Amino acid sequence: MEPFSTRETVRTVIPCVAGAFQEHQVWFWTPEEADTINATDRCFTCWSQHKATMPVQLLKIIKGKYEPPLPSHLQREDLKHLHAGLDHTNKYFQGVVILSYPLTKLGDGTDFFKIVLQDNSCARIDSINILIYGKMADDCAKVIRNGDTCIVAGFKLAKSPTAREDGRHGCHLEVSEEAGSAIYIYAQPSTTTASETASASVAPKYVYTPLDHLKDGTIVNLYGIVKFFKPPYVSKGTDYCSVVTLVDQSNVKLTCTLFNGNLDSLPKIYKIGDIVRFHRIKIREYNGQMQGITSAGFASLTFDGTVGAPVVPRTSSKVYTFMDEEEKTVEELRIWAASNLSISGPAAKLSGVRPMLFFDLTCQLVGKAQVDGSSFLLKVWDGTKCPYPTWRVPIEARDLEGEKVLLHRLRNLTVDILVYDNHVQLAKSLKIGSFLRIYSIHTKQASAENEDVSHVEFHLHGGTCYGRGIGVLPESHPDVKELKTFLESVELADSQSMDSMSSLELDSTSNNIADLESQRCQQLSVTVLTDHQDLSNTVLKTIRNSRAPQQYRIRAKLRTFKPQKLYQSIKLHCSKCNSLQEVPDGDTFDLILQGSAVTPPNPELHSTSWYESVMWTTQDQKQRKITIHFVKHDEMLLYPEDTLLMIEGGTSKEIWKLTRRFKCVIPVRSTKNDLELLDLSAPFLLQGKVKYYGCKQCSTPKPIKNLSSLAAEPRPSWEPTEIAQVLGIEPLQYVFIMKFTLVDGTGALNAYLFDYEKFFQIPASEILSNNFLQQKMQMTMNTLCPPGRKLDDLPWLECFIKSYNITDGKKQQVYYQIFDTTVAEDVV
Repeated sequence: MEPFSTRETVRTVIPCVAGAFQEHQVWFWTPEEADTINATDRCFTCWSQHKATMPVQLLKIIKGKYEPPLPSHLQREDLKHLHAGLDHTNKYFQGVVILSYPLTKLGDGTDFFKIVLQDNSCARIDSINILIYGKMADDCAKVIRNGDTCIVAGFKLAKSPTAREDGRHGCHLEVSEEAGSAIYIYAQPSTTTASETASASVAPKYVYTPLDHLKDGTIVNLYGIVKFFKPPYVSKGTDYCSVVTLVDQSNVKLTCTLFNGNLDSLPKIYKIGDIVRFHRIKIREYNGQMQGITSAGFASLTFDGTVGAPVVPRTSSKVYTFMDEEEKTVEELRIWAASNLSISGPAAKLSGVRPMLFFDLTCQLVGKAQVDGSSFLLKVWDGTKCPYPTWRVPIEARDLEGEKVLLHRLRNLTVDILVYDNHVQLAKSLKIGSFLRIYSIHTKQASAENEDVSHVEFHLHGGTCYGRGIGVLPESHPDVKELKTFLESVELADSQSMDSMSSLELDSTSNNIADLESQRCQQLSVTVLTDHQDLSNTVLKTIRNSRAPQQYRIRAKLRTFKPQKLYQSIKLHCSKCNSLQEVPDGDTFDLILQGSAVTPPNPELHSTSWYESVMWTTQDQKQRKITIHFVKHDEMLLYPEDTLLMIEGGTSKEIWKLTRRFKCVIPVRSTKNDLELLDLSAPFLLQGKVKYYGCKQCSTPKPIKNLSSLAAEPRPSWEPTEIAQVLGIEPLQYVFIMKFTLVDGTGALNAYLFDYEKFFQIPASEILSNNFLQQKMQMTMNTLCPPGRKLDDLPWLECFIKSYNITDGKKQQVYYQIFDTTVAEDVV
């Protein structure tokens, strides 16, 4: 009898219960398994008879046919013909197991087992997820191994939520015993002879394919230099994913998307310039570009790309081959990279950071805490001190994990990094004391409540664009050794004061001081002065009798304000020509879009080198043609949260749906030679819920193709000001325009508020589309000028005003404007 497993086998003679106590010579996977497998499973012949009516069956191939044979009513279905809505009742799908996950239990206790099957197609998508439930999951987990052939029948086809991330089929197959499903498993018999086993210790000689010789549908071995990478992150499914762009001496780029259920099985890449070796990576062509994806048996080695560094591979595999001639390959790639690639990154020390910077940081983790459902706090240090005041994330002391004494000693050297969304799960798993490399941290300058001095905040935003992510460095890494030596040399006593106080005492003292300061501010005024503290108060009567221009500090009450309907205070201002205009309403935008839809999209303008286009026809009576152009970066489409797209033929409702998913949307229309912006009465850009407009008088619109220069930048941020500049648009800014009537007992004075976001601490650009901000502004005004209150009961406002002259014809008038004043945060 042939063994039915590819694993090492052992033959023995046992009584077979299913075979009426007959004795059979049977094959087992290992001697240990011979003692654990049930008697009914011990003999293949009897096992097959016993399982003939069971949902999970093992198969053999005899004379080219399956034994036992498949049910005659079943017909094979190829992967490309699996589509939702079609009848697959009498169909089966056959593929090779390229990935299997551990058996787990769902929330209701149901067993769950997931495998990935690959067919023999050379199509771009050649694998599909199989989700197995219940007792069938438990049975399959015991016998299915990578490399086995599986036949799945009686399946349910459902949309896969992870198709975009894992690159597999858009649907997955769901099977269970309750649904009448069946799975047939064929494990290739081992053909290894004794002599072959004896010579297995001789390492095979691999052939490596240069990146300019790759062909669609092939599985190859290759070497490459890391030009860009995204640290492993959890996809929407159960896989970890990593994206790596490689180059070699041919200067051809290859972007690889790598998936694995085991984080340690992905390449251990720490920086741009590392050298990788991939074995058994599948090549596929997409939009004229070769891409790499993991296939069955994928394996990798990673080497430091620094010239002269030891050639020591990084891998989680216990068994691998690395020949002497391959060391020469690594050295050649290092030398080429040193001369042809720019692999130096921005400053990676806290002492060198500044606001509005993206940088990579090598540091040690000393504390962590959950902040809310979508963000997580990491407290880190690198032995240097940030030159700016830093933000402290407000959390309860009991929620902070870490050694309290050490956290207190390092309090002036640590910084708080807030990580978001897809990085939270990995951040939770980090061990205190581990050494990290955090990629693409963003420093943001902001002001906290009741603070005149701004501080720097550290954020690791959600998504993976620009390589955002967190990597854990081993203690053997040269950068970690260097950092540990430096941290041990830091003299903490010089940077600390009040070391004798416990952290509990410090927290209590800080809270008491904050409470007293808050009470003092409330007694003084409901506003906060942000500058010019040297000015003393001047009464309104004196100001009205003084010549302009001058600056004053006043203490007064707000008797009335205009407009009473606060939404009317929002205007659009051009800083170049100093003009003001009303914000266009939604009807104006709709009419412009309807007019632009009359011009059909020009197919000759679709899918250029810097954007990719998709067009479809609506199913309504008008049958409008809508085209979306997705702007690419580094020849790749970005994740939605980082994508700029252009749309032709859409309605405002359709555009707003896109803004909820994509970062920026630009409405355009086709001309003979290029795409162009719509009439400047329409917004030239939509981002989130904000419409951005341009000044008709000061703008000189340029061709849309100018956006390609932004797409080519290393880190395109798609900031509205940058987009406006390359498109020749003078942007209009949202401002609050209000008239305040102030009184102080000596007289009254009308002062205008001309403010973007400082006075109310609310961006004028967002208030029209945000109900919460509108309510906050209304509550603020009700506090500054409570309706129905007597003058004596009104709160005091402390603010700065400046006088200036305006010539109206031949007559000169003096006006007053509020400046450098902010409403106190605790007012609302």
